[in-house]
Amino acid sequence: EISAWGSLVARRERNLRQLYPTGTSKVYGYVTNSKVKFVMVVDSSNTALRDNEIRSMFRKLHNSYTDVMCNPFYTPGDRIQSRAFDNMVTSMMIQVC
Repeated sequence: EISAWGSLVARRERNLRQLYPTGTSKVYGYVTNSKVKFVMVVDSSNTALRDNEIRSMFRKLHNSYTDVMCNPFYTPGDRIQSRAFDNMVTSMMIQVC
């Protein structure tokens, strides 16, 4: 049972990576089960953001993205024009700044 839990955590950890740290920013990447890739760039001086917060932000982004994709009026490949998605991204950016 413990090994199953450990493998679940390990799988979840593979989805989130710090891709490229620089002196001024950190670049994180997140890959969904359906191979959708999200990238987030965070100011290095923001010490309040930890991996848990970054993971939570990616989950919110992924959930909102899924809501857009499940909309029967959305055509895959078109630009996302959802107020709810824009508001969620904006609120995440305001929280970080």
